[in-house]
Amino acid sequence: MTDSGATVLPGLAEIAEVGRDTVRGGYSRHLLDGAERDLRDWFVERAERLGLDVEHDRNGNTWAWWGAPGPDAFVTGSHLDSVPGGGAFDGPLGVVSALDAVARLQQEGHRPSRPTAIAVFAEEEGSRFGVACLGSRLLSGAISPERALALTDVDGTSLEAVLTSAGIDPSAVGPDPDRLAGIGTFVELHVEQGRGLVDLGSPVALASSILGHGRWRFRFSGQGNHAGATLMTDRRDPVVAAAAAIAAVPGIARAAADVRATVGRLRAVPGGTNVIASTAEFWLDARAGEDTVTRTVVGAIVAAAEDAATANGCALEVTEESWSSRVDFPEGPRAAIDRVLEGDVPVLPTGAGHDAGVLSTHVPSAMLFVRNPTGVSHAPEEWSDADDCAAGVEALTTVMRAST
Repeated sequence: MTDSGATVLPGLAEIAEVGRDTVRGGYSRHLLDGAERDLRDWFVERAERLGLDVEHDRNGNTWAWWGAPGPDAFVTGSHLDSVPGGGAFDGPLGVVSALDAVARLQQEGHRPSRPTAIAVFAEEEGSRFGVACLGSRLLSGAISPERALALTDVDGTSLEAVLTSAGIDPSAVGPDPDRLAGIGTFVELHVEQGRGLVDLGSPVALASSILGHGRWRFRFSGQGNHAGATLMTDRRDPVVAAAAAIAAVPGIARAAADVRATVGRLRAVPGGTNVIASTAEFWLDARAGEDTVTRTVVGAIVAAAEDAATANGCALEVTEESWSSRVDFPEGPRAAIDRVLEGDVPVLPTGAGHDAGVLSTHVPSAMLFVRNPTGVSHAPEEWSDADDCAAGVEALTTVMRAST
């Protein structure tokens, strides 16, 4: 087993060296950085090789049309960006599988009777600008263009500046109701992020729901000072306050049912070994089966953080950076896919967010999962075996054949 996916699908092999992260392992491919731009170019080349017509929408998403665009389109696809040090399958598997499904149908002589497209959505992971599924949120109006354009990355560069440098007009960013209304069905194939299919002994599943989830930034402000000259009793150390708040997170989450709460990113300023920090920040990801439970748990974590800030003479600012309510995929598209696949596909919930979840509020949407034998995702060990990837392509091909 490797982290490249190169032995699984030829398309994954073609991009196996793009965005490799030599420090974290795995891949780091973020919105409109060098690696993600290379992947965009790769997708355009692969799609045009199949005779598809490629266009870029106002929000940085890419569409490859099989035939002329039009109403009631069947759309499939996923994303190409990654988390820092992510695996080879999260996102690209859905894109590669869609390209392979089109290629198979073309070889069969299939001609779609309705508009058909592969979509690649921008900034699904939210790893550069902090808001997950940014491309589909902008498309659907789930985030305002003003808020989105003001987002900044770790270097302080705004989304507006990044789009401008990539030749995307920031003044055009925002809801695209005509494009959204033209989608008749959206089906996203994705590697499973968990062990549900391993335990069920099935290579492919359908999604039933997505946990409600959000991201919050906690910023503790204290007094920067000299590590050797400042007595312990005289300190207002925001790192100590942040550490106490983080230590409280697991216990609060475990006290509620079906909750996941994670702190995976921290930053201390100015970041010197012999310096008491002036500010410390951490980002909380919280998810639960019910939205009210997520909100309650986050409220308890905020209260614990406030206590930690007070105890250490610090100020606290909490900012909600994104929120997605629980998604229950509609029964109609799922039942139609189940019939086409002859009822052999189990149905599973997922704790991971996806563009299909954002779009499901507006268009009939469904998801196909492909088995991940380790259950690990968002890490280099993420994997899917060749036979299971082939089963995923076969399932998507069957759905496309019946739907178009």
